[in-house]
Amino acid sequence: MSNQINFCVLIPTYNNDRTLGKVIASTLEYTPNVIVVNDGSNDKTINILNQFKDKIDIISYPKNRGKGAALRKGFKRAGELGYDYVITLDSDGQHFPSEIPKFLEKVTPGESILIIGNRNMSSANIPQRSLFGRNFSNFWVRLETGQALLDTQSGYRLYTVAKINRFHFFTVKYDFELESLVRWLWRGYPVEFVNINVYYPPRKERVTHFKGFKDNFRISLLNIAFVAITIIYIIPMRVFRILVKGIKKTVYP
Repeated sequence: MSNQINFCVLIPTYNNDRTLGKVIASTLEYTPNVIVVNDGSNDKTINILNQFKDKIDIISYPKNRGKGAALRKGFKRAGELGYDYVITLDSDGQHFPSEIPKFLEKVTPGESILIIGNRNMSSANIPQRSLFGRNFSNFWVRLETGQALLDTQSGYRLYTVAKINRFHFFTVKYDFELESLVRWLWRGYPVEFVNINVYYPPRKERVTHFKGFKDNFRISLLNIAFVAITIIYIIPMRVFRILVKGIKKTVYP
């Protein structure tokens, strides 16, 4: 089935030179279609990417713009290159490229779908803040969309390129993955999940670019905005559509 699916893998990266090379090499074992967005790294990332320059598509920014901006740019490049689907995975080694086939098994060519990797949070070294963050995010997404989802924070996802590139986003940081999910659900498109493993290195070896206060503040503001939009617009529109549908059935039984 996978050879019938027109897809690529998108890897956004920022200062992950210790793991980036291994992630790219592992991904190339499953597909030659790889896009890496270097989001303003100032470590040895450029040297690593040069080792793969004849095998992958590389986009580089001179300054860091944020994970969301990197993903959005990668989606556009995937569309320009004619791909139907794009799988996103992190460059810090947290995700396993060996699980790419799990996502492809869920895809029917031509369908619009978003597939999210449901992380095994019983793995070793799972930070408590990650457990809390997932549950907290799941609560807000359910409030905003009416759907109870397994893992709304996982960055290991498969997107439908044509659909995601039609959306108008305003986030460029870590809040982008939340925005893209909520907007997808508001449009009534399907979401599927696949169970994945996840690797968190020991605390002293862990590298994260998530800025606790700033990024949580952005995500909180986004959730407040989405709840307001849900109450003011989304719910009334759904009720209106139900009423119109009921009237049509009554008038034209």
